[in-house]
Amino acid sequence: MDYSVIDRYIDRLIDDTTPDKPIWNIENIKHGKPPAWNYIDGCMMTSLYTIYLQTGKKKYIDFIDKFVDYYVFEDGSIRGYEKDTYNVDNINEGRVLFDLYRETGKEKYKKAIELLYSQLETQPRTALGNFWHKKIYPEQVWLDGLYMAQVFYTRYETEFNGGKNYADIVKQFQNVYDNMYDKQKRLYYHGWDYSKSAFWSDKKTGLSKSFWLRSVGWYTVGLVDAIGYFSDEAKELKAKLVKIFNDTIEGVERYIDPKGKMFWQVVDQGGREGNYLETSGSAMIAYAMMKGARLGLVDKRFAKVGEEVFNGICKKYLSDEGGTLNLGGICLMAGLGPETNKKRDGTFEYYISEPVVENDAKGTGPFVMAYTEIMQL
Repeated sequence: MDYSVIDRYIDRLIDDTTPDKPIWNIENIKHGKPPAWNYIDGCMMTSLYTIYLQTGKKKYIDFIDKFVDYYVFEDGSIRGYEKDTYNVDNINEGRVLFDLYRETGKEKYKKAIELLYSQLETQPRTALGNFWHKKIYPEQVWLDGLYMAQVFYTRYETEFNGGKNYADIVKQFQNVYDNMYDKQKRLYYHGWDYSKSAFWSDKKTGLSKSFWLRSVGWYTVGLVDAIGYFSDEAKELKAKLVKIFNDTIEGVERYIDPKGKMFWQVVDQGGREGNYLETSGSAMIAYAMMKGARLGLVDKRFAKVGEEVFNGICKKYLSDEGGTLNLGGICLMAGLGPETNKKRDGTFEYYISEPVVENDAKGTGPFVMAYTEIMQL
């Protein structure tokens, strides 16, 4: 495949974006939200920084700095960020702050890192020690949250805190593996309500009803990225995460569609009416497979498996219309609850009902991340 078209696609995303109106944030555009710090932009910033590392092209780091500079003020406060919502999604964009602080030396980026870390220090937790997904979702753990919070948490521990809380990070992943992983299906449920009181949760297990692809994708990326930031000195703790990562990758591999070489929106329901091959989760798992193989965390054959999934996405959803490239097949959003939104009940019917869009960063970000692994094969 000619991957040069992807370079053109990435350039278009950058050229058509200003910090206050990023072209990829379809969700904000759709709802007319004012610009504010969010995990969707964070996906793109992390992806573009990885591209910068691979190409050395200054235009990428200049774009990232200009973009994030708009959101971070001189005192380290962040545009639209409210700590007291205790939303772990808001931690994700903080990952790129470590890179920008190192690249630019701007003290405001370090101050913003400390602000976000202070949220984790007081983030509400379940009795087993896992962060609540948000304050408005008490006692709830979502797979998404392991990506949103734990990778930033790991970077902070490695770079600024001597790894003092590594054990806490490993425990949070271990709790998810022990309580949200179906050992027979070898898949993770999207959500877990420790209190078992949410309308979508099973009254015996607290688990949600289905295996949503993007949540599994978030989790696999969260694992491989956190492992990548662990200090080599913490061998025993790191080994525990590597074992979980192996079980996770080997388990999900069986659900690759043999024809389309992608994963289904509801992972274990391939071919069921209404289900579809989805881009964002497929790209995340492809990235995790290729990166895991490159780092020696899983069998090296997964480099090829991940590449095949990436090529499956390109073949099905990367289109060129009159010279304008678009990436389709992206689930716009999905979640569980709250009580005021009973539609979000975690069923198959719910997950296939959410809008499918083009060019949203929840798909384009992971797609670019996977592309950076393709560049390194």
